[in-house]
Amino acid sequence: MFEMWLTDTRILIIDDEPANIDFLEQLLARAGYFNVVSSSDPQQSVMLCQAFQPDLILLDWLMPVMNGYQVLQALTPYMQQQPYLPVLVLTADMSRESWQLAFSAGAKDFLVKPLDIIEVQLRIRNLLELRYLYLKLQEQGQSLQRNSQNV
Repeated sequence: MFEMWLTDTRILIIDDEPANIDFLEQLLARAGYFNVVSSSDPQQSVMLCQAFQPDLILLDWLMPVMNGYQVLQALTPYMQQQPYLPVLVLTADMSRESWQLAFSAGAKDFLVKPLDIIEVQLRIRNLLELRYLYLKLQEQGQSLQRNSQNV
């Protein structure tokens, strides 16, 4: 069931570097993820999330105009309305402060560039599996609630 769900998975990439976007799109395509939207403009993050409704966000941390932390802050109201929307931060910033800030702002995982292709693919799969399980659990909870009301 999870494997079938993966084929429809929606992934949003937000990175100011077109070369990074190309790399991630190719990596995702090789892994079988084809429902991908990308933007090099972090100011479009909220609008893109509302329109595309991603299952996962791949977010660059170091960007001009709006950095990853500011993007996460802007996305907080949207993310609070979503059932477990994972954000994977991708950055060249190795500082402890950055990953602490990313996690405190709502990121679910953090990878330092240069990226290892296998590690990125595995972490993406793990985050998507967690989202799938969360959605299934939520669905079962709603079903139990409806059934208990009918008794």
